[in-house]
Formats: sequence, structure tokens, C-alpha cells
Amino acid sequence: MSKSCLVVDDSKVIRKVARHILESMSFAVDEAADGQEALTFCRANRPDVILLDWNMPVMSGMEFLGAFNDLDYGREERPRVVFCTTENSIDHIRAAIEAGADEYVMKPFDRETLEGKLQLVGVA
Repeated sequence: MSKSCLVVDDSKVIRKVARHILESMSFAVDEAADGQEALTFCRANRPDVILLDWNMPVMSGMEFLGAFNDLDYGREERPRVVFCTTENSIDHIRAAIEAGADEYVMKPFDRETLEGKLQLVGVA
């Protein structure tokens, strides 16, 4: 059974690039254009990992993470969250990790970088 990833980004181009990389790694990929769409998806589904943008309209990555942390997955394992953003200050990284992100990847990213991060969180 393949692993699943929810790609959350307001950029269609980034979602397409991420989908291409993830599918080449045998992931089943779903997409959301903002945090609210992602939250709705996560209420009905449990992806193995979420690739999450920071800056989005409607609901930002940090707002999504706050609401996501309130979801009850019962005994099932919580999906891993990898922030994927251009925000690269140590303060942003620290804030993301403290808010519950498991890892952090900088845009632009390539397959090697993304694969390494997914291995670090145990889903690749």
C-alpha cells in the first residue's frame, strides 16, 4: 500500500512540482489550495504526511497547524507535518516546530531534498 501525502499550497505550480516528485516516490497525492481546504480534507481523511506552505490566503500554514493539532485521530498515528516555505529565519523554523511541525524544507526544493526530509520524519 502506498503512502499518502496532502500538498497544501496556494501555488498551483508548487503543488504540481510536489505532486510530480511525490508520485515518482510512489506516494498517493491529494492537494489543497489553503489551510481551510486542508483542514476539511484532514477531518475526513488521514494522510501519512502533510506538506504545508506557510503563507496562504484564507488560512495560513500556522493557523492550519493550530486547528490540525485539535483534531482527534484516536489511536491512529498523527500525520507528519513538513513545512515547505520560503520563510527561512531561525525564528520561523522554531515557531513551526514549536507549533507541532515535524520538519521544515525550503523552497525551491528538489526530489533529493524532499526525500531526505520525508525519511527524517519516517514516511519515505
